[in-house]
Amino acid sequence: MTKLLVDGTEVDVPADFTLLQACEVAGAEIPRFCFHERLSIAGNCRMCLVELKGAPKPVASCAYAVKDCRPGPNGEPPEVLTRSGLTKKAREGVMEFLLINHPLDCPICDQGGHCDLQDQAMAYGVDSTRYKENKRAVEEKYIGPLVRTAMNRCIHCTRCVRFLAEVAGVPDLGAIGRGEDMEITSYLENAMGSELQGNVADLCPVGALVPKPQSYNNRPWELTKTDSIDVMDAVGSAIRVDVRGREVMQISPRVNEEINEEWISDKTRQIVDGLRMQRLDRPFVRENGRLRPASWGEAFAAIAAKVKGADPKKIGAVVGDLAGVEEIFALKELMGSLGTANTDCRQGGEKIDPAWGRAAYTFNPTIPGIEEADAILLVGTNPRLEASLLNVRIRKRWRMAPLAVGLIGEEVDLTYPHLYLGAGAETLSELAAGKHSFAETLSKAERPLVIVGSAALSRADGAAVLAAAAGLAKSVGAVKPEWNGFAVLHSAAARVGALDLGFVPGEGGLDFAGITAPGALDVVFNLGSDEVDVGAGAFVIYQGTHGDRGAMRADVILPGAAYTEKSATYVNTEGRVQMTNRAGFPPGDAREDWAILRALSDVLGHKLPFDSLGALRRALYAAHPHLAGIDAIEAADVVKAVDALAGLGGSLGKEAFGPAFADFFMTNPIARASRVMAECSSVAHGRTLQAAE
Repeated sequence: MTKLLVDGTEVDVPADFTLLQACEVAGAEIPRFCFHERLSIAGNCRMCLVELKGAPKPVASCAYAVKDCRPGPNGEPPEVLTRSGLTKKAREGVMEFLLINHPLDCPICDQGGHCDLQDQAMAYGVDSTRYKENKRAVEEKYIGPLVRTAMNRCIHCTRCVRFLAEVAGVPDLGAIGRGEDMEITSYLENAMGSELQGNVADLCPVGALVPKPQSYNNRPWELTKTDSIDVMDAVGSAIRVDVRGREVMQISPRVNEEINEEWISDKTRQIVDGLRMQRLDRPFVRENGRLRPASWGEAFAAIAAKVKGADPKKIGAVVGDLAGVEEIFALKELMGSLGTANTDCRQGGEKIDPAWGRAAYTFNPTIPGIEEADAILLVGTNPRLEASLLNVRIRKRWRMAPLAVGLIGEEVDLTYPHLYLGAGAETLSELAAGKHSFAETLSKAERPLVIVGSAALSRADGAAVLAAAAGLAKSVGAVKPEWNGFAVLHSAAARVGALDLGFVPGEGGLDFAGITAPGALDVVFNLGSDEVDVGAGAFVIYQGTHGDRGAMRADVILPGAAYTEKSATYVNTEGRVQMTNRAGFPPGDAREDWAILRALSDVLGHKLPFDSLGALRRALYAAHPHLAGIDAIEAADVVKAVDALAGLGGSLGKEAFGPAFADFFMTNPIARASRVMAECSSVAHGRTLQAAE
C-alpha cells in the first residue's frame, strides 16, 4: 500500500492504482469523458486533470499511476490537489476546448437530461468562449438500425471504439483522419455486426451516438423507472424498465457484477415496441373455425365444458420460454388436481430430467466462475447468440490471460480465438475416450470447464450427449470439491425454474412431443409456448401475451401479462433466483397469469388454495424453499449429479450439432412482434448472405 495526500486527506491505496482511483477512495470527485472503469485507458479528453505537487504541469489522473508519484523533499507522501486554482483553470480550459466545435444544440438533443458534457460544463466550465470561427461539420454515418449518429457532437473520447474492440470483440468502429479531420466511423458505412452494439449509446458521453428507435420519443424526467430482470435469454441480466404512463419507452442495463456487469444485448434493449404490438388484450373463443372476442365468463365456460367431459389421461399442459415460476406452479397444481401426468416444460425437446439432480441442468461454475477457468470446451452451443453476456465473460477471461477454448458444433465467430474440434457427437466421443489432443489440454488444466448447450440436448441422443459430456468432465478433473466445471447453458428464461418445480411428465405421462402430437390428447393447456405447433384433434387453451403461433392454433385464448407487467420469479441458467417488478399494467382485459389460472380453477371445480400473490408464494416456498432465496444460488451436489449422468450411457448419433435457434432476433413472440427486431434480422440475414457469397 502507498500513502497519498488528496486535498489534505491521507489515504492508503495499492501502488498500481491510478491517481483517479486514489482520489475517488479519498472521496474527491474527478470529472472524466474518455475514462471508463471497464475499458482500457485512453487519456484522450484530459478532463480529469489534477495538480500533483512537484509536477511541472497538471497531470491526467486516469493515466498517472500512484507508484509513479514522487514523495516530498523530506519524504512526505505525494500530494494531489483536485480543487486548487491550477486544477480549476486547467479544467475550464479543457472544457472550453471541447466546446469549440460542439454544436450546443441541447434543447433538441436526445442526450439532454442525462448528458455528461452538459453536466460537467455546468460544474467545471465557464460561461463564455473565445472561439469565433465556424464550427467543424461532420457528415452523419449509417452504422446500423439501432444507433443513430450526430457526429458534430463527437469529442473523440473513443469509448465506443474501445468497447466494441475490447468487450464485444467486434471492431466495427474506428477512427479515420487526424486532428480536426478525425472522425469515428464504421468501415464503408456498414451496419455494426455486434449483438451488443446498443451499449455504445450508453457509453457515449455527449449524444454523438444515441438509440435510433427511441429518438425524439421521450425525455428522462418524463419516465418512471423500475428495476427488473431480462427474460430474452437465460442469463437474467439486470435491467431498468422506463415507462411513461402505461407504455414502456426504453430498457436500460443496471450494474450487476455477478451477471451482466453493466451491459445488455440488443434484443434485451430494443424489444420495447414488441411489448405493445400484436398484444392479446381480451379473451377469444373459436366458433365455426374463427376466433371471436369473448368475455372471461364465456372463455372459462368453453374450457370447463371441454375439461369436465375429458378423461384426465387425455389432458395435458405445456409451458413456453417466458413463463414465470408463479404461473408454472399454479398450472402444475391445477394439472395435479385434474389428475393428469401429461406435463412438460422442455419446449426444445431437451433430454433433461430433474431426477438426475439440480446440478445436471444448471451452469454450476456460475458466470463469475468463468474467470477462474483455464481451459474451456463448448459442446453444441454458440454462447455469442444464446447467452451474449456469458460470452462477454468468456472473452473477458481470455483477455485476462489467453486460454484454450475448444468448440464442438457449428463453426462460428465467438469473438475470441478458439480451436474448432468437430461438428458432432463423434468428436465428443473421441475426447471422452482420450483420443483427441484437446483432451490432454483439458486434463492438464487445473480448472477445466465443460459447457453443454441446450441444442445438443434437444436431439434424439440428447441424454447420451449429456452423459458423454459428464463423463468427459469427470475424467479430466473438471468436477472436484474446490471446482465445479460442468455446466449446462440454457437459452430460455423459464427453463430452469420449471425444471426446479418438476414440470415434467409424471409416471406414464407424455413428454412435449407426445402432448403436441396429432390426436394424442383431447385438451391441451398451452402456457406461452409459441415455438411448437399443437397437432390436430386437441382442444387448445392458449394463455399468453401475443398473437403468435400459439394463439393462431388456440380454441380459447386467455390474455396474459408480459414480464414488464407483473412481479414474477425467474431462475437463470446458473440456478440463481431472480424477480421481475411490475413497471406497467397489461393492456385491456389481460391479467396476470397466476390470477387467470386461479379464476379458471374455480370454474373447473378444482379451486387452487391461494387468493393472492403472497399466498401463492407462501405455498411455493413451502414446496420449494430455495425459491425464496432471491439472488441466491442453492448449492448442488455436482459430484453426485455428474456421476449419475456419466452412468447413463447411450449411443451417440453421427449428425452435427445444430444451432439453438435460426435467428437471434426472432426467438420469442415479443421479439417477433417488434419492428426493430425485424429490421435487425433483415440486416443480419443480408450480412450472412454476403459472407456466404
